[in-house]
Amino acid sequence: MRANRLPPPKGAREDVILFTVGVFKFAIAANAVSEIRNVEGLQRFSSGAGKVEFTLERNGATYFVVNAARHLLLEPEKPTRLLILRHSPAAVLVDSTDRMTQLSVLHALPLAFHSDERRWYRGLAVLNGEVIPVVNHDAFLSKSETVVLRVKAEQLRGAAAAV
Repeated sequence: MRANRLPPPKGAREDVILFTVGVFKFAIAANAVSEIRNVEGLQRFSSGAGKVEFTLERNGATYFVVNAARHLLLEPEKPTRLLILRHSPAAVLVDSTDRMTQLSVLHALPLAFHSDERRWYRGLAVLNGEVIPVVNHDAFLSKSETVVLRVKAEQLRGAAAAV
């Protein structure tokens, strides 16, 4: 006997990009990412902020590269992909990207998620029986972190020019 399948729920759908950090899979809104690229062209950046070790100059803009493993307090692996965020000075270093898919339901975070986790994630999605945290792209760099990083970048540029 064949199991009856329920039709997918009707309503808004959201395109997301699935990516991995270590052994964990995450999703990010596709419209929050302007480009997915390899890690070539990263420049070391001594920011003092542990999650930002690199910058990327791209199309006249400086992106501060946030290591997703450090940001999410996970064991670092070997990142191979960079998600350049749209309308943000941040790019996110991830281990790999999987694919783009659609979400029809975003579940609220359970109460077990607390403190920073409530800012890091927009909610949870279930894809093929797997629970996937959907990251909040605005949480990778706060406005205050961005200001501090820009000041540090200007100081480094000034010191390099003086030499």
